[in-house]
Amino acid sequence: MDLEISPSLTIPASEFAWRFSRSSGPGGQHVNTTDSRVELLWNVAESTALEDEQRQLLLKRLGPRLIAGVITVTASEERSQLRNREIALAKLGRLITAGLVPESVRRASKPTRGSARRHRVAKEQRSATKQQRRRPAAE
Repeated sequence: MDLEISPSLTIPASEFAWRFSRSSGPGGQHVNTTDSRVELLWNVAESTALEDEQRQLLLKRLGPRLIAGVITVTASEERSQLRNREIALAKLGRLITAGLVPESVRRASKPTRGSARRHRVAKEQRSATKQQRRRPAAE
């Protein structure tokens, strides 16, 4: 199952590593007999699906979640291993999509006329307060 992030980016299934273990979630005795918990591992640093800029961006943004360039996503919400595999792929897709979103550039805006006037009035009031604290002039 390839993971399509965008029309221009699809991660082939061959780059994913899967691990399965027993889940601690719902399922009663079924939990003790099947490996329904899923771990999906994907090596961001060595992925051939990514361009260099995308790789650097993901390594920077997902840095705390990476161990040696590999991101791990787990899913154990469902009783079915197949359903947990689908959930893990969806989680990884959301992480990658969020990591590749371009940063919005904040442009400083000009202060409004009203805010500039309020700032000036506040400065004048503060100045008057400080002038009143001065010692009276010796005559």
